[in-house]
Amino acid sequence: MKFKHALNVFVDNFNTTYKVLLYRATVLILSLCMYTAVILPFIGRISDTTQVNALSDALASFGSAFVNLDFAAIQSSWAAIREAFMQLMELLGAMVGSVVLTVVIIVLVYLVQRFLLGLGNYTVGALINDKMAMRADSPFIGTLIKNLGKAALYNAIYVPLSFLYDAAIFAASGAAVYGLISANTPLLLLVFLFSTLIAFLYVLKMTFTSDWLPALIYGKMTNRGAMAYSFGYGAKGKRIADVMSNYVVLILIIYAVNVAAALLTLGAGLLISLPASYVILISFEFVNYCDNNEIKYFMNKNTVVKPDREQAMTRESFFKGENNE
Repeated sequence: MKFKHALNVFVDNFNTTYKVLLYRATVLILSLCMYTAVILPFIGRISDTTQVNALSDALASFGSAFVNLDFAAIQSSWAAIREAFMQLMELLGAMVGSVVLTVVIIVLVYLVQRFLLGLGNYTVGALINDKMAMRADSPFIGTLIKNLGKAALYNAIYVPLSFLYDAAIFAASGAAVYGLISANTPLLLLVFLFSTLIAFLYVLKMTFTSDWLPALIYGKMTNRGAMAYSFGYGAKGKRIADVMSNYVVLILIIYAVNVAAALLTLGAGLLISLPASYVILISFEFVNYCDNNEIKYFMNKNTVVKPDREQAMTRESFFKGENNE
């Protein structure tokens, strides 16, 4: 039922997708400018090396073979890519100082980007909360400004923790891929194993952080209380297997829709599918929180989801704008 309700809430808040698109596009453009200023000088230093040219040629051959569905050429090109990749790693190993400095600056830019995107996610959560609780169509910019302090504090905590988790995933996945490439693992098997590992690790992360944002916005908890609820009490009070299974389905659907949008529309469909992916995930977070805590909410204009036991909101709480649990 949570999955069905989340889809209905997502459809009810679909207009938010366009607001997310504009906001994330603005952040992406600013981030690309900063990335370009950092990466281009480094690329200029290695662009004419034999190792980079060999990797570029191997990738071009692989792309041509893939388009023509020439499986023999695909296998041959994949072997060439592995060899060129190993040589490139040896080259970068001889430029440790420049590589480390570039990576550090890129990480700092990435953290700023994640922080700004996180402000947008918090705003989307507030918009969905207003719609589910009061059928209010709140403005994106006004809601962002109104909640800027709370959103900034949330992301100041969440972004570093999320980055550390993502870095661990990247390191583990990179080591696994490097080992599989060295072992001459077939390409299709390599892609399958990598995709499965990444999907599982992110599902695990979302399962234990799903209550954090709703507890802040709907539950009006402090960040410490919301974290404790999400990782502690919330995790014990909800059926973890149920939440995880819903996230597995959501992630697989999101994968499929975005891949289809990229291939079938030559990338144009990603303008809608990518921001919509964030909206549906946040919609599920709020539905999951409300269902676990037996909170009444609007699923759409004509449908109200009511728990078996419901506490009435007092007149004082209503005018204070407090959500009743």
